[in-house]
Amino acid sequence: MAFNGIEFITIVGAFLVGAISPGPDFAMVLRQSISHGRGAAIVTSAGIGAAILVHGTYTILGLGLVISRSIFLFSLLKFAGAAYLIWLGIGALRAPVPKPAGEAEQVEKVPAGWGGAFAIGFLTNLLNPKVALFFLALFTTVVDSQTLPVHKAVYIVAMASLLFIWFSLVSFVFTTPAVRNGFYRLGVWFNRVTGLALIGLALKLAWSQKT
Repeated sequence: MAFNGIEFITIVGAFLVGAISPGPDFAMVLRQSISHGRGAAIVTSAGIGAAILVHGTYTILGLGLVISRSIFLFSLLKFAGAAYLIWLGIGALRAPVPKPAGEAEQVEKVPAGWGGAFAIGFLTNLLNPKVALFFLALFTTVVDSQTLPVHKAVYIVAMASLLFIWFSLVSFVFTTPAVRNGFYRLGVWFNRVTGLALIGLALKLAWSQKT
């Protein structure tokens, strides 16, 4: 079966519309941008993109359908994700007030190094069961059952790459001097707002139901 360009554009377009909507991923990239600088935010974006590769792989293998039909697995995943977001939210509430500094100085202050920044993005996306259901819905409604696995793999890599590019652009915007200084003026309120936002997203995730 030849590569279906229309199918490719449709699934990637639908994915981007859903992916760029504000949510835990966006909140995390925003916080990393302001608190730890552009480098940390871009590495976090790479972690988000890597998680998309995992979601796409298990969807192709049929595990996404298993998760969608299992109340236990869905609940386990969503409560793990909610607990992780609450942990991050509490960490934000307790974090010191971000202060303007040179990029090089901020890079040295990234908690747990680049691996930690990558893990934050990866786990934030991976532990969100809504992403699993979103992938399942996309591949069920858009992708033809006769589409070759290698073509599906191309779709997934393209989606992961585009999401990484999107959040990298977000990182660049929020680390420009004018934007960062605006957040710095919020002082301790920046940590409070982002911390409460993450906890709020966690509670929303914990109360979510399969659709």
